[in-house]
Amino acid sequence: MVQVCLAQPLMNEPGEVMCGKIVEYLAQEHTLQSADAGAIDVLHHICRWHVDPNIRYIEGSVQTTLKSLQTTDVVVFDLHDTLTVDSVIYQGAALNFTRQHHKILIPLSLQSGDTATLIIYYHGYPGRSGFGSFSKTLHDSVPNVWTLSQPYGALDWWPCRQNLADKIDSLDVFLSVPQGYTGVSNGVLVSASNNAGTTTFHWKHRYPIAAYLVAISVTNYVHYVDTISLSGHELHVHNYVYPESEADARAMTARVGAQMQLFEALFGPYPFKEEQYGHAQFGWGGGMEHQTMTFMGGWNWELMAHELAHQWFGDAVTCGSWQDIWLNEGFATYLSGLCYEFIEPQWWGAFKEDRMKRATQEPDGSVFCTDTTSVSRIFNGRLSYSKAAMILHTLRWVIGDEAFFQAIRNYMLHPDLRYRFAFTRDLVREFELAAQTHLQSFFDKWLYGEGYPTYRIVWQQNENGKVQMNVHQTTSHPSVSFFDVPIPVRLYGEGYDTTYRLMHLYSGQQFVLEPPFTVDSIVFDPDRWILSRGNTVERVYNREAAYGLLADVYPNPCRDEVHVTVMLLSARDELTLTLTDLQGRTVYQQPMVLPTATLPTRALPRGIYILKVSGKHTSGSYRVFKY
Repeated sequence: MVQVCLAQPLMNEPGEVMCGKIVEYLAQEHTLQSADAGAIDVLHHICRWHVDPNIRYIEGSVQTTLKSLQTTDVVVFDLHDTLTVDSVIYQGAALNFTRQHHKILIPLSLQSGDTATLIIYYHGYPGRSGFGSFSKTLHDSVPNVWTLSQPYGALDWWPCRQNLADKIDSLDVFLSVPQGYTGVSNGVLVSASNNAGTTTFHWKHRYPIAAYLVAISVTNYVHYVDTISLSGHELHVHNYVYPESEADARAMTARVGAQMQLFEALFGPYPFKEEQYGHAQFGWGGGMEHQTMTFMGGWNWELMAHELAHQWFGDAVTCGSWQDIWLNEGFATYLSGLCYEFIEPQWWGAFKEDRMKRATQEPDGSVFCTDTTSVSRIFNGRLSYSKAAMILHTLRWVIGDEAFFQAIRNYMLHPDLRYRFAFTRDLVREFELAAQTHLQSFFDKWLYGEGYPTYRIVWQQNENGKVQMNVHQTTSHPSVSFFDVPIPVRLYGEGYDTTYRLMHLYSGQQFVLEPPFTVDSIVFDPDRWILSRGNTVERVYNREAAYGLLADVYPNPCRDEVHVTVMLLSARDELTLTLTDLQGRTVYQQPMVLPTATLPTRALPRGIYILKVSGKHTSGSYRVFKY
């Protein structure tokens, strides 16, 4: 899913406005998902829905064939309390049932392994949560009813088992609408039959699907087909677009072929290749990756790439918890970037720069979602999208392209994950196997921890051509004290350049490099691999002969402490650090263990102090500003 802020609000019922912004849904999560999520296996749904796009209203039935995975006396379905259940039919007879806070409780005794088929007849005005669930909008004065159920909105409009534990094995949708309108859903259109002023569209889907990905949309669509040549077969892309948008849509949907070819090459075959892919335009600012039929709010190349990527990451393999939403959104965001890297490379650098900037707008925030009762937190653009994508990019730098892409391919094709649900631990396992290394520390810091690093590089080149470089790191949030990843630095000079990969293990670490040319400048992370912000590179010159010992003193001004790093020490020497006020009174003194020392300054009054670094053969003095 991608949400785009709209310049104008969306009009629904007369006098009712739904803004494009995310709406908080603050009910407790356990009331929004099936309480017995792992107890029932849904085998098949036959959904018969009557929808008139002029009215925000639904009536019909949902026939469910299920298998009990344990002995039970009650079967539970999720359905919003605003909808009326007319009857529940089992083996031709009506069953008693009760309603309890968005749930239907049906007394039915089943043993483990038993199968049963139930039909729930219902009608009413759907609830509204999250991103709208079941909405009515207008385009060119024509109504459009559409659904968007992620994360907790499926129960707002149809009786289902809303959870991230069991996928519906197969689905048939019979969508009856007034003649002149087209009804769109998941899978393949089997038939469209007219009867007494209505048209019934039969859609068939034979791949496992999560309840929140079941969708319908009804309006006066124009339909056309694009064809994509893939390895060993052709795939039809069915497009359902507003008549007034047809020209723009045709120009853009024709380009989705290159994106799908790239994703197949990197991550394996299109997961639903035996059916189709498609786009259906709808009245929402963004896109939603409904399985086999993405709903599109507009025609944008990056948006199409993002939603197409979800067919692999989010649909074929679905996050097993909303805490792990980054497995859907982080990957889809990064894959839209890969389309720039491999297809439109002139925009790759700008994409990385933009997502890095978004990810580091605030100093805190974990990619792992810590509050799944808040829709805005689940779909936080900074964390679940941009930061998640950029830690994937940083990990790619850490383990290399071969291991990175092989791990993701293995994850996508793993028989325990494909067409099922996955957790972060499943992905970590595949990365560790492919890279043949432990990566839990990486994920503990970058995914579960908060914030990002900032690097400061101080360097000089001596008379022998050696470059001495000190690399310092501060972190934006105390949950992570240090991000220990290799860093890239590029040295330029005399028309040449060379890039070094430095394993940065602690702040203040000193590196000695021997480039084959005189260096005039150094750039940190020129290709933007490391998720970071505010990095600086500073050159200092060898003034030892005139001024004594050369040291790096930072931060300056300081507050709680000041760090001292020796940049050059030509003679082996034992050093002492002495801090005095402007009257010459000593306020702190300690011996220095090379190459870095830390002086506590929190207790000192604000003001200017003199730091003296002295030894038997060399010495240096530096002003320190305390605020």
